[in-house]
Amino acid sequence: MKRGSGFSFHVTVVIAAIAFIYFSTVFVFIDQWFGLWSSPGMLNAVFFTVVAVICISNYALAIYTDPGQVPSSFVPDVEDPDNIVHEIKRKGGDLRYCQKCSLYKPPRAHHCRICNKCVLRMDHHCVWMNNCVGHANYKIFFIFVMYAVVSCIYSLVLLAGSITINSPKDDQQSEGSFRVVYIISGLILVPLSLALGFFLCWHFYLILQNKTTIEYQEGVRAMCVAEKGGYVYSHPYDLGAYENLTAVLGPNVLCWLLPSTKHIDSGLRFRTSFDNVPTPVSK
Repeated sequence: MKRGSGFSFHVTVVIAAIAFIYFSTVFVFIDQWFGLWSSPGMLNAVFFTVVAVICISNYALAIYTDPGQVPSSFVPDVEDPDNIVHEIKRKGGDLRYCQKCSLYKPPRAHHCRICNKCVLRMDHHCVWMNNCVGHANYKIFFIFVMYAVVSCIYSLVLLAGSITINSPKDDQQSEGSFRVVYIISGLILVPLSLALGFFLCWHFYLILQNKTTIEYQEGVRAMCVAEKGGYVYSHPYDLGAYENLTAVLGPNVLCWLLPSTKHIDSGLRFRTSFDNVPTPVSK
């Protein structure tokens, strides 16, 4: 999928917010609390800068990483004995086929109307990234949100701490300008921390269940239908909490907090809970 290089208002807003929060935190909050050139001031400035750089780097990676598209040659093999799960249409029971892309849809793939492409293991289209969140960039997106939450909470702590300090070098003019910075920063940081914190918890829950946002919504409907028929619905891609974590974040625990995607495969097939069920042997 070719990434567009056009102007995005939402991405511009995010970049402007990041820049404002960074400069406010380093040159106002830290300076007012510790003094920027003091030992604790420099230590906090360096640490916050490192976290901010990691956050921004992951944001850029999430924007410019292709979430994964369906190869034009893909055709599901219904006779493959190693792939016993095939997703079908709710109506008619046929294999899922995208009329807009003229391609068969692999499991967990969906068509994005904004990108006008079928995206592998699509979670959602994020306007704040101007990109889809899918198979190849989902971990990067999750890591970005995690570091964004850390950055916001860290900045809030520094903001709150600096308010309690009466700096002797403040004069009336600088106090007035600082007040504006504090008000704007608070209006940005408080709702942003709450929203991103909820978003992080939500996606951590989805990872533990090995679900995407779309699959969660579909699962609610499937659960209701199953209950009406006297059945119990279970998500076919749920392999257990640890296996689900390694499927998304990678097998190496030391790399879970890094945007590494070496463990990502083609995205055309995924392990299911049925793969672990032994085949009965006829006597």
